[in-house]
Amino acid sequence: MKIGTIDLGERPLFLAPMEDVTDIGFRKMCKRFGAAMVYTEFVSADAIIRSIKSTLSKMVIDDGERPVGIQIYGRDVASMVEAVKIVEQVKPDVIDINFGCPVKKVANKGAGSGMLKNIPLLLEITREVVKAVNVPVTVKTRLGWDHEHLIITDLAEQLQDCGIQALTIHGRTRAQMYTGEADWTLIGEVKKNPRIHIPIIGNGDVTSVEDAREKFDRYGVDAVMIGRATFGCPWLFNQSGKELSLDEKIDILEEMLRINVERIDEYRGILHTRRHLAASPIFKGIPDFKQTRISMLRATKMDELLTILEECREKLKEV
Repeated sequence: MKIGTIDLGERPLFLAPMEDVTDIGFRKMCKRFGAAMVYTEFVSADAIIRSIKSTLSKMVIDDGERPVGIQIYGRDVASMVEAVKIVEQVKPDVIDINFGCPVKKVANKGAGSGMLKNIPLLLEITREVVKAVNVPVTVKTRLGWDHEHLIITDLAEQLQDCGIQALTIHGRTRAQMYTGEADWTLIGEVKKNPRIHIPIIGNGDVTSVEDAREKFDRYGVDAVMIGRATFGCPWLFNQSGKELSLDEKIDILEEMLRINVERIDEYRGILHTRRHLAASPIFKGIPDFKQTRISMLRATKMDELLTILEECREKLKEV
């Protein structure tokens, strides 16, 4: 599979862009374990133009994580075009336009999945962004606004005609948010459409490498993107067949913490990492983990968090 000239291999697995999740430490770990493509947290076009420091920091990328995409969202042509020209200077391998985020603070302002209610504007933004940069432009979107407006089969052709070089489809409508089950049947229909020649990336409810293989086999997608199942679990991308030990997994989480503290600062590095620690499935065997989880989420010092992790390591050896 290729996006532009970027060769991503056979049946690649992608890390989904997720706000407050896909920081640089986590991306590097996912890449180490086999993610073919990783994405930054999504960034606001308006915030980029205003040079908001916290937004610009999300666009810092490391050569060790390439190929890497920067995902951007906005609600009008002018600001999106101005912003993507700034994004291009950071030299991402791909610029992805977010037409799928369902959260109210984004969608209710007409951005993200809110664009699914204004297809002419969505297409105009896409066309102008493609023309504005030399980097491959891709799009991530949903099946439609709700089940009365499942528009993705037509929309995929229209987006392709705008010049995008890959399309990621999350198998839910905006109305579903993250509830119910992802419906991959329409993703499969888009892929089978003889007019579609760009890669189609499927997304939604994939929780393991085995799930991803089933989606490749059943729906014929070019790549599978994995999101929420990766929280605190960057080794999910591991396709080597070798199971990591508990000690190795805790070592990885501690390394993520160190990377983020070194690349950002202690306070924000901890903020980025502790949600991964609290969500990691490896701690489920600890009796009364709720209290430990609360301690993780309250920790503000690196030494404090490392001590909690070492205590977890010892507790798990006793289980």
